[in-house]
Amino acid sequence: MAQRGVLMNQPADGILGRVSDLFFRKPGLLLLILLGPPLIWIGVVYVGSLVALLVQSFYSIDEFSGRIVREFTLKTYAELLRPSNLDIVLRTVLMAASVTVVSALIAFPIAYYAARFARGWVKGLFFIAVMLPLWSSYLVRVYAWKLILANEGVLNWTVEKVGLTPLVDALLSMPVIGGPSLSFSYIGTFLVFVYLWLPFMILPIQAALERVPASMLEASGDLGARPGQTFRKVIFPLALPGIVAGSIFTFSLTLGDYIAPQIVGSSRLFIGQAVYMHQGTAGNLPMAAAFSMVPIVVMAIYLWIAKRMGAFNAL
Repeated sequence: MAQRGVLMNQPADGILGRVSDLFFRKPGLLLLILLGPPLIWIGVVYVGSLVALLVQSFYSIDEFSGRIVREFTLKTYAELLRPSNLDIVLRTVLMAASVTVVSALIAFPIAYYAARFARGWVKGLFFIAVMLPLWSSYLVRVYAWKLILANEGVLNWTVEKVGLTPLVDALLSMPVIGGPSLSFSYIGTFLVFVYLWLPFMILPIQAALERVPASMLEASGDLGARPGQTFRKVIFPLALPGIVAGSIFTFSLTLGDYIAPQIVGSSRLFIGQAVYMHQGTAGNLPMAAAFSMVPIVVMAIYLWIAKRMGAFNAL
C-alpha cells in the first residue's frame, strides 16, 4: 500500500517539478505571471478611467436638451477658459501652492529633529504624534476644525484671552482671504488643509534626512563651513527629494479636495467643488471632465519643473 501511495504521488511531483523547471529556465514567464494581474488592473481601471475622462472632456452638452453630444469639439475647453472658471483654477492652485510651502516650512524642523536628535521612545512618540491624526476619520477632523474655528470655538476664546482679537479681526476684514469668521474664510480653509496634509510632508522629509550621513555634516564643519552653508550646500540638496515627495502629496491632495472647502470656507468654489457641482448637480459631465484634467496637467507641469531642477537625481 505504501508503494502504491508513492506511485500515485509521482505524477503530481512530476508536474510540479516540470513547472519549477520551466520557471527556472524562463524567469521572465514567472515575472509576467506575478506582475500581469496588477498591471492589467492599473491599465484597465486606472489608466482606462483617465483616458475615458480625457475623451469625455472633448464632448459637449446640448444647452437645449441637456444631453451630451458625443462629437469631438473644443467647446468645453473654451468654456473652461471663461474668467469665472479661470478664477476657480487660479484660486485652487494658489491655495495648493501656499499650503505646500507652509507645510514644508513647518515640517522641515520637525523632521530634522526626529531624524538627527530623537532616539528610543522619543522617536516612537514622534511617529505616534505624526500618525495619530490619520487614525481618525477625515470628516471628523474637518468638522472638528469647523467647531474650533467658529466664533464660539476654542480658538477665538483663546485669542480673546490673550488679547489678539484685534489682529484676527484685521485679518478677517481683508477683502480676499477674510470673512465673517475663521470658519467661513480662506484663512480657515488654509489652516484646515495644512493640518490635514502636514503628516504627508513630515514623513518623506524625515525619511530623506535619515539617509544623510552624519559624517558629511561633520566633514562640512571640519572644512570651515558655517551652519548656514552646511544647510544650503549639504542638508538641503540631500533632503530635496523628500521635500518634493511631500510636496507632491500636499499639492495634489489640495488640488483635488472638495470636502474641506465645502465645510470650512467661503462660498467661492475650488476645482473639486466645481467637478462635484457639474457632475452631480448640473449634470454637465464634459465640463466636470475638463475641470478634472486641470489638476493632472498642473501636476505634470510641476513634476517636469522638479525634474529639471534635479529634485529626483538623488532618488
